[in-house]
Amino acid sequence: MLSGGSEGSRKGGGKVDRYAGRPLLRLLEWYVLDAIGMLHDDERERLRLMEPHLAKTFKCEGNWREIVNQVMEFPPTLPGKIRENWEKNLALAHSRGQPVIPEEYAQAFVDQNFQHIVPAG
Repeated sequence: MLSGGSEGSRKGGGKVDRYAGRPLLRLLEWYVLDAIGMLHDDERERLRLMEPHLAKTFKCEGNWREIVNQVMEFPPTLPGKIRENWEKNLALAHSRGQPVIPEEYAQAFVDQNFQHIVPAG
């Protein structure tokens, strides 16, 4: 577990919407972005505003991260492990002179590590 790279399809450009029929997918990507310190403020605010809906939908209490942790049964150590994996991938990419786009990393991480939870659409 805990691999990630720059794979993944994007919404638009004639490609199928990767989130269609997979409501947890974007939430998991935001979770990964938050773990690596790359969640944008507007996304953070959107998630904060979604907390009452998430709590009702999943019958859980807490902020959005706590709800995801409860629903997915993630261990408390997972964000730290995601961050370690990000830092390793970032260092490797930089040593090769390759750019790293956090959103692409998050997509690839979710695709590679949670495919049993969020099957391809």
